[in-house]
Amino acid sequence: MKRNQSSLLSDVAFLLLFVICFICVVFTSSNPTYYIQNIIFLNAAFLIAIVTYFTNLTAGLILNFLFIFGCGTYTLYQSVVQGVSIDSQNYFWILMTPIITAVTWTLTRANKQLQEEKEQLQRSNASLATMDENTLLKNSWSFQKDTTVFMALSKRFNIPLTLVVMRVRYWDEIRRMTSDEEMTSVIYDISTLSQTSIRTNDCLYIFDKENLTWGLILFTDRQGANVVIDRLKQNVINLNNGEHSYKYKVELNLKIGAVEYDPEGISTPLDFIAEARKQLEYDV
Repeated sequence: MKRNQSSLLSDVAFLLLFVICFICVVFTSSNPTYYIQNIIFLNAAFLIAIVTYFTNLTAGLILNFLFIFGCGTYTLYQSVVQGVSIDSQNYFWILMTPIITAVTWTLTRANKQLQEEKEQLQRSNASLATMDENTLLKNSWSFQKDTTVFMALSKRFNIPLTLVVMRVRYWDEIRRMTSDEEMTSVIYDISTLSQTSIRTNDCLYIFDKENLTWGLILFTDRQGANVVIDRLKQNVINLNNGEHSYKYKVELNLKIGAVEYDPEGISTPLDFIAEARKQLEYDV
């Protein structure tokens, strides 16, 4: 409801600003005698509106006060010194300039509210999302939820559980030598390769896309995980030498670490990830 109100307020203010601009243009061109004077006042009014848009309402009100004081002084000078009669010409800009400022401030406020709501929705979506939008793999948030269950099952029924963590070796250097489109292709290809290297009841996650990291939850012991690791490395070699080799400017290699779940030493999913990442240092 709040978002709809902000959107409606923004639309109304935008349309009002167009109507006011039309009125000002018509008024300025309707009296050739005061054409130059009206042009000056019109520019001053929109200058105050621009300052209000990029600052705040207080600055706009101060500038409007100075503008009205200047217009009043000029009108008084014309009336007393020059003997010019006071008509609608003298009041139009005194009334219209604050109106332009108020509509501009309303438009600015509504747009800022919409921007804040958009950023809040994006943060909420990022924090609640359980799947990566490019690879359709589960992310680290989903990993924590799933692994809590897997660890409880492993402890209760004595089922071996192993976490395999993978990274692309020299990833930072590879990113500097390839485009964003090629990086997306690399992530997708290796993710697909990893999915084909595991059983259907095993789970693949993507932990980090900046420092590209995957996680594999395997329902096997550490020795069984070695079979999967060897299969993964061989599949990457085949990827480098196979029909997709033309897609990459560099040769891809995986850095892999694995750790078997130990209820005594690993109490949370984050501990599980930390222990597996430590094993990456031994894969040289």
